[in-house]
Amino acid sequence: MEQFQIETAQNISIDQNTAHLGDRMLAYLIDSLVVVIYYVLMLWLLLALDVEPSEQWAIYMLLGLPGFLYYLLLETFMDGKTIGKYFMQIRVVKLDGTKPHFANFFVRWILRIIDISLTSGGIAVFTILIRGKGQRVGDIAAGTTVISEKKRVHIQDTLLREVPEGYLPKFPQVTVFTDTEMQTIKEVYDRAQRNGNHNVIVSLSQRITEVMEVKTEMKPLEFVDRVIMDYNYYTQQM
Repeated sequence: MEQFQIETAQNISIDQNTAHLGDRMLAYLIDSLVVVIYYVLMLWLLLALDVEPSEQWAIYMLLGLPGFLYYLLLETFMDGKTIGKYFMQIRVVKLDGTKPHFANFFVRWILRIIDISLTSGGIAVFTILIRGKGQRVGDIAAGTTVISEKKRVHIQDTLLREVPEGYLPKFPQVTVFTDTEMQTIKEVYDRAQRNGNHNVIVSLSQRITEVMEVKTEMKPLEFVDRVIMDYNYYTQQM
């Protein structure tokens, strides 16, 4: 699973996980099964209705439209998902992370002919593998990609930190934060450290001192790190 970064209108960087090729293929198989079942039921209905041969073609075309437009309709009205994508927890989004418009879904749908129908999915697989943002030809033309909504949790992303034996906390006020709030603080702090964004850490430090109503001479980097460690100390004592 690859990761790419988008920039929101507020200039906030967000990491998105592109959907794994295996998940997209499984979603496609599920969707194909749904479409096949629909057509089988449709044919069964036509036979049960005993429609005149002269009328069968027109009724078949009418009833067949939902199956033909399956991907376009479901992705448009199900927030970028089909039944297969829903079960695999993947979704179509624009490259800036926003919801695609009908035109984006339409371009993806039309180019399924090249991506999947004419080449049995060969071009789609090849393009996804060589494209850094998980895009098939239809995605490239539509300015979209498919992301995974599965949450990946790594030990370094969790709030838990090992508190050294004999550790002495400095800020008991950290207990004003909830686990969720402290997790957010840690995520922002860790990301800012990785990216060398000192200004973010300074702003974060200032906001923490305001909420905790404390004053400190510690450097912002040291202070935020100490706050996270103190929070771990107090919560692990409970």
